[in-house]
Amino acid sequence: MSIQISSTVSSQLAPILAHQDITQHEIAALKTRFNLADAHTHQRQSPSQRRIIENLPQLWYKAENQTQSQSEQDFIETFYTFHQQHTALRRRQQIHLVYAASIGMHITATYLRKHGMKVGLIEPCFDNLHDLLKHMQVPMSPLSESLFADTSTIYTSLCKQALDLDAIVLVDPNNPTGFSLCAPQPAGFLEVVRFCRDHNKLLVLDLCFAAFALANGQGRCDVYEILEDAGIRYIAMEDTGKTWPLQDAKCATIMSSADLNSDIYNIVTSVLLNVSPFILNLVTSYVINSGEDDFASVREVLECNRMQAHAYLDGGLLSYCEPMVKTSVAWFRINDPWITADALHAHLLRRHIYVLPGKYFFWHHPQQGQRFVRIALAREPKIFLQAMQAMQSALESWHE
Repeated sequence: MSIQISSTVSSQLAPILAHQDITQHEIAALKTRFNLADAHTHQRQSPSQRRIIENLPQLWYKAENQTQSQSEQDFIETFYTFHQQHTALRRRQQIHLVYAASIGMHITATYLRKHGMKVGLIEPCFDNLHDLLKHMQVPMSPLSESLFADTSTIYTSLCKQALDLDAIVLVDPNNPTGFSLCAPQPAGFLEVVRFCRDHNKLLVLDLCFAAFALANGQGRCDVYEILEDAGIRYIAMEDTGKTWPLQDAKCATIMSSADLNSDIYNIVTSVLLNVSPFILNLVTSYVINSGEDDFASVREVLECNRMQAHAYLDGGLLSYCEPMVKTSVAWFRINDPWITADALHAHLLRRHIYVLPGKYFFWHHPQQGQRFVRIALAREPKIFLQAMQAMQSALESWHE
């Protein structure tokens, strides 16, 4: 099926269709009226968050008047306590801070490359994980998300597909699907850990969306307690960047099992000295605020926009895919087998609406991703409602 594109939009579209990854799409989306591409937080501040912004000079002077170490430890204590990861705090001096989760993955990829490790990476997942590993020339094999769907078969499935791998790389909750091995119960995660223990595999965890399990009221199991008790080798990354509306001021963490810490630390220090203490104080204030309001400032925006997306888009050309953990993105299946994600993306771009085609998330089987699009939810609700109304109109006009 072909669609006609105006000459103005066509000239804008040509380089976009040539983009190599999701981030290049997200950069282009910043120029559109309705940017539903990147999962960064673009909503306005809540009343209590505005009070933090009004207090910025005090946070600045606090950073000037305390040591870097104190800023770091205040953040680590606040963040991991809020996330219910108390076991990690037993080794708080071995939790390393970096500017962004992608830097944490770069450090991890460097370690994997240094040790000549072959990894199994979950599919679908956010494509920069694949790209970072690819650029570091780390050999990869896909591990389909469906492999982990049935707890009773996870162990035997991994024995069939992962015995020749050195490491398993998982995202939990997964981006874009919201699939989780840890929420609401960690039975599936325990099976993965058991496999890694029995067969001496390194487990790499991207936990950057884990805050949304808290926002949904599901809670988090103590992941680090499970990992430490099992005695397996692991590397785990957490992040603040997709949770709070901080204009991309953020901090990510990377922590490993004790036997890997020296190697990881040496790579960390080759990348950076420290994260800004002012940023640490700022992010810590937002974490404290979410603890005080029971995550309402984050949850209410996402839930409002999720309901709007479901109301305006579910049915017809698209079907909403219900996630195990409701994150800051919505995953939609394209119902018409003759319409690809690329074609739908181009059609919506004519109306200045930018969504992400699913093919980039299916890094090994891109054709499977042509059945899906991802929509970001962390937007100001009034603007998001306008985007949903425009998108509904665009979908209804498909055959016009």
